[in-house]
Amino acid sequence: MTGARPSPTDIASQQTGQHNGTHRAPAPVLTLAGVTLTLGDRTILHDANFAVNQGEFIGVLGPNGAGKTTLMRAILGLVPASHGAIRVLGEPVARGNAKIGYMPQTRTALASRRVRGRDFVAMAADGHRWGLPRADAATRADVARVLDLVGATALADRPLSELSGGERQRLLLAQCLLGDPKLLLLDEPLISLDPNHQRGVVELVRRVQRELGIAVLFSAHELNPLLNALDRVLYLGNGVAALGSVDEVITAPVLSRLYGSPIEVMRMKGRIFVMSGDVEVEKHDHEHEHDHGHDRGGHGHAHDHGHAHGNNNDNTHGHTHDA
Repeated sequence: MTGARPSPTDIASQQTGQHNGTHRAPAPVLTLAGVTLTLGDRTILHDANFAVNQGEFIGVLGPNGAGKTTLMRAILGLVPASHGAIRVLGEPVARGNAKIGYMPQTRTALASRRVRGRDFVAMAADGHRWGLPRADAATRADVARVLDLVGATALADRPLSELSGGERQRLLLAQCLLGDPKLLLLDEPLISLDPNHQRGVVELVRRVQRELGIAVLFSAHELNPLLNALDRVLYLGNGVAALGSVDEVITAPVLSRLYGSPIEVMRMKGRIFVMSGDVEVEKHDHEHEHDHGHDRGGHGHAHDHGHAHGNNNDNTHGHTHDA
């Protein structure tokens, strides 16, 4: 971090691209302006101001219960903001936004299902979760397109019950891509996967994201599986969101404030360890229940789609701030 710390007003102005000069930045895919999120009497996020740009891969991290899932549900219009405004492509959030692809956290029922891969993907096209889809020719073509996009064409005729966790994740990602989304919200897609499958999922999401030029919010319990894919990291904790590069956000002062206790950050052999005393806090969090208010539905998608090309050179890059 260099220079004077920008004020929240400066940050909002930078991120929405509202400059008086002749060079206008691309419109952000997602903006939060003065947003406060609450669940019951608990404040999940307080007065957050930040933007996600076209073509960005954002890792969403934070201690257990910090609100990663709640934030995604708010972007989907499922959790109303107590204050402030959330906008997707300049429009207020609303349920069923066809510009957002969504992979919820709860997916344990998939392993026993006998439905074929192509039928499973097609279920998201018309909102059907558990019945066989009524796919018209256009839907079938779109299903074939997204299966090819995620390298899952060979899985189309195989039942989910015969697939590995990584293969099922390919089909879930294919669901999210129906209709060409502009923003993907992926809630803990690495849960229950071994390190090899985790690496494969991250590489797949990054490849698809770059190919389509879309924005991705990818929540995870651990930073290291995402390190080679991230453009920026959004770290949540104690009602605050810190957004910036890994080197700007993953520091002892920033994380100590977000965790509310002394945190050390250790870098070793290309990996980063977030420590509280002699305990690696991300590993510790992973052993416990996930965020409060997480989605308990099946797989899904917000009928969510669009295609956006962008770049990562918006002038929000290079700034770390409490959002």
